[in-house]
Amino acid sequence: MIKDDGPLGNSHAADVAGHSLPSRRELLRTTVAAVGAAGFVGALADGRAYAVNSSSASDALRNGRRHPQPSRLSGGALDPSSVPKYRTPLFLLGKMPSAGRDSYRIAIRQFRQQILPIGMPATTIWGYGAVGHEQSFHTPGLTIEARVDQPISVTWVNDLVTSHGFHLPHLCAVDPTLHWANPPGGRVGRDSRPTFSATPGPYTGPVPIVTHLHGGYSREESDGYPEAWYLPASRDIPRDYARVGTYYDRFADQFRDRYGVRWRPGSATFAYGNDQRPTTLWYHDHTLGMTRVNVYAGLAGFYLLRGGPADLPPGVLPGPASGRDERDGAHPYEIPLVVQDKSFNADGSVFFPSSRGYFGDTPPDGPWIPGTDVSPIWNPEFFGTTMVVNGNTWPVLNVEPRRYRLRILNASNARTLILKIAADATAPRPVSPALPFWQIGNDQGFLPAPVQLDQLLLAPAERADVVVDFTGAPVGSELYLINEGPDEAYGGGAPVTDFTPADITTTGQVMKFTVVPLASTDTSVPPSQLALPPVPALPGSRAVRKLSLNEEDSAYFTGAPTMDMLGTVTPSGSATPLPWSDPVTETPVKGETEIWELYNFTGDAHPVHIHQIGFQVLDRRAITGGAVSPPQPGEGGYKDTVIALPSHITRVKVRFGIAGRYVWHCHILDHEDNEMMRPLQVLDQRSH
Repeated sequence: MIKDDGPLGNSHAADVAGHSLPSRRELLRTTVAAVGAAGFVGALADGRAYAVNSSSASDALRNGRRHPQPSRLSGGALDPSSVPKYRTPLFLLGKMPSAGRDSYRIAIRQFRQQILPIGMPATTIWGYGAVGHEQSFHTPGLTIEARVDQPISVTWVNDLVTSHGFHLPHLCAVDPTLHWANPPGGRVGRDSRPTFSATPGPYTGPVPIVTHLHGGYSREESDGYPEAWYLPASRDIPRDYARVGTYYDRFADQFRDRYGVRWRPGSATFAYGNDQRPTTLWYHDHTLGMTRVNVYAGLAGFYLLRGGPADLPPGVLPGPASGRDERDGAHPYEIPLVVQDKSFNADGSVFFPSSRGYFGDTPPDGPWIPGTDVSPIWNPEFFGTTMVVNGNTWPVLNVEPRRYRLRILNASNARTLILKIAADATAPRPVSPALPFWQIGNDQGFLPAPVQLDQLLLAPAERADVVVDFTGAPVGSELYLINEGPDEAYGGGAPVTDFTPADITTTGQVMKFTVVPLASTDTSVPPSQLALPPVPALPGSRAVRKLSLNEEDSAYFTGAPTMDMLGTVTPSGSATPLPWSDPVTETPVKGETEIWELYNFTGDAHPVHIHQIGFQVLDRRAITGGAVSPPQPGEGGYKDTVIALPSHITRVKVRFGIAGRYVWHCHILDHEDNEMMRPLQVLDQRSH
């Protein structure tokens, strides 16, 4: 259950810890006091503010948290201010090579990549690439291009092995005390939260992976279920290790029966029907209890779905370069951007916390599990010190004075971005934008109509499809994509007014645009004149499912979270937090429409992702009552990830089209990996 303010637990717990640390809720009080009677102020994608009564702020104080890290930009021996900016041309994510008509064979491998500017060390990283095309391996992965209603298959190969066939250890410290894949547990203990008689070190064995197509309408065996992971087919897997997750064999049998294809050791073949609206999807690892470290190590990439009756004709939007243009080296005018934050060590290696002491809400050296209830390695959130776009720190893109289509993904583990285009990268925040974004689409396809925005709010996993018009920009001018989101967990509100924006010298900058002479005529339609395809609405529903977002705090260290959880809401309005292992409580029926009400009892804004479907955002209101806020303009149409604001009820309308086993979870990956994920079972028909 949600715990109250102050120390949690008894005097014995305090004696074991030996410390009484300031509560993060106490740190939050200064912010709440500053807001005062005016109440909590929230702002979403269009920058408009809306008032919520002050009792909501009190709820956030009681039930929520703000995270005091050792410093706003700590972590890694490489000083981010020493990394030169805007020296590396933006890497243009090309198409992933196919293995034949409508099929791909894509491996996960370890390799070296020049993420930092030339002259600095290269980085050992993981990424996706096409088997047989060594030059295709990159982080983020190259883009899978697919067509509406044209199915494809992808064989995902776990190739995290040495040249001699021995398994590679993880690049990051893996906490074995979470509820995780747990290969050392064998078939009986896999996918469990193991117990220990002494505090364990990080797991260093063979790495499990399973890939999820985020936003795809996939059958259960092709969705990348967290317990359907598999180890590489290496020579040295210990005999008592589980080689696959609990659901792998079941899904392998289903796939064989449905498609006549057998999964080989160290791989899984998934089928994607592409029977949905054209949109901006992405693929990433989804292993139970390890998604944060696997994605951070490099396992993410775009999946663009085009065509069909809900797309626009060629030439209406700024498009990709033709084959001839690509050979001539000309820039395309549709550019996918994968934005992430990372930290580095002096030797170029990626930094990720190897101790819970890094976070700053516990003693630096514990004690940890089993002496207390705090895991030794997992951190509640991690925020990197540098901004990385398409696999390079602070890149630069030459743009012509014409329109560009940018497809932007926030692939960060925990960081929420508030993006603007500015004339001065270090201007005092908040910045007056130099150019607007014309948002035409989001997670699940086109909006009902284009929306002109000064800024884009993107939580982890959210996407924005935008047109930026550089037509009036003088040749030689420089513009910057900046970030005004915080260097900590986002809780709603506006930069400067409600939280300190990202450091303007580092994480407050993302990339640079340099305007070069026009090389071709722009025949695309101005965004203000675009007529976007109609968006069908879901039917009405009286079926309401009340769900909770919760935090569990330590009984030993004041204000230190041990996990985040999902759950249900009782008729009286209180939360019932549930761990991953509890029986399924979400059992929608295929084809029936429901309203899901997400009660956020924490102080963080959580990006909630529901697998298999696109849903429609209905509204938000404070848990304590008050005015109802409609969806933000950029939330029109269909979404698959929604920001659930603290102390608010966020309502979405859902309808599942495929029976089977799926999940819903917070897409702050650190939360997802430590219990903020629940299974859901879509029923083929209602039981009587």
